[in-house]
Amino acid sequence: MTDDKVLDRTNRVNLLFDCYGPLLTEKQQSILSLYYQDNFSLGEIASDLEVSRQAVYDNVKRAEQALEDYEGKLKLLAKREARSELVEKLEAQLRKRSLGSDPELQGLLEELLQLDYTNENDDI
Repeated sequence: MTDDKVLDRTNRVNLLFDCYGPLLTEKQQSILSLYYQDNFSLGEIASDLEVSRQAVYDNVKRAEQALEDYEGKLKLLAKREARSELVEKLEAQLRKRSLGSDPELQGLLEELLQLDYTNENDDI
């Protein structure tokens, strides 16, 4: 896998983990966090947890699949990305119409963006 694909995969798993992490088991959460967020190797995680490297690999793959399954059903990440894209378009239109410096409109846009990061996990 190329470096770009590895980075894209890591970013996707981290975004899915932000959305659905609480739905995983504690063990899956711990392993994914160590692997994707703390950049531990499979061997380092295996040593820390006193399990085989294969067991860690299997847990990573199962947890990744669970995250993808949740996204397939709930589409929280897709909805977040769609909202972000719409906000960017809205900001561009406001700037185009010289309304981008309006503090009230900027406040509303900020509130909209914050919804993705504060309430999304409350929905699951």
